[in-house]
Amino acid sequence: MNRIQSVNDFVIKFANVNGTGSASANNMFAKALFRMGLPVSPKNIFPSNIQGLPTWFEVRISEKGYLGRRGGVDIMVCVNPQSMARDIREVEPGGYFLYDSSKPLDIRMVRTDINIIGIPLMDICTREYADPRQRQLFRNIIYVGALAALLDIEFDVLTGIVSDQFRGKEKLVVPNVHALELGYHYAREHYECPIGIRVERRDEVGDKILIDGNTAASLGAIYGGATVAAWYPITPSTSVVDGFDKYCKRLRIDPGSGSKNYAIVQAED
Repeated sequence: MNRIQSVNDFVIKFANVNGTGSASANNMFAKALFRMGLPVSPKNIFPSNIQGLPTWFEVRISEKGYLGRRGGVDIMVCVNPQSMARDIREVEPGGYFLYDSSKPLDIRMVRTDINIIGIPLMDICTREYADPRQRQLFRNIIYVGALAALLDIEFDVLTGIVSDQFRGKEKLVVPNVHALELGYHYAREHYECPIGIRVERRDEVGDKILIDGNTAASLGAIYGGATVAAWYPITPSTSVVDGFDKYCKRLRIDPGSGSKNYAIVQAED
């Protein structure tokens, strides 16, 4: 079977369920490549919906700096049975489809022109974690660990991100690193690593930062003079006000008295 062969130039898409903590894991993946010096362009793709409905996260990786969305998906990571039939159709011929193989793949979905990679995410979580919420959250971290092996991502970059993310909450570092290791070792033991698509460290980022659009909007509002935010919390707009609150605590404080020079109101109706 043909395999897409590429270094630092591909599109990966994650198919998840809204409200399962997948956004943090997918952002971790994008940050890892960025810290390896690679330009990345992540995008959350979802309707404004409630917990339990489909959501997607797409990342374009381009060593040459092409960051606009591109047609086709080279790697699909699918952990949502609701959207699986649609998701597998999006994979380019010769591409890769990674799914939770705790349950067999429906024979009607099998494609002979792509490379199918099964990782029993839920089985691993059931074996390792007793708490149902932990099983849900760590399933996402496990597939990031598997991708580290499959794509040759530097593992210490991922552990560094975990340490940064949970600074002040050190007791959460060890279980998250363990989840990464579970996925990493499973992929190494069961598949040829790396696959045809892989990453290599470069120095193409310079002094740029990685920031999501909602955070940029909140920071722009502050520099534009905004002092009041009134909003109804709902995805995907909530993080705009979360960012506004975060930066107001640093930039909207009176230097003399220490009092707040801003107001945030949650409007219920």
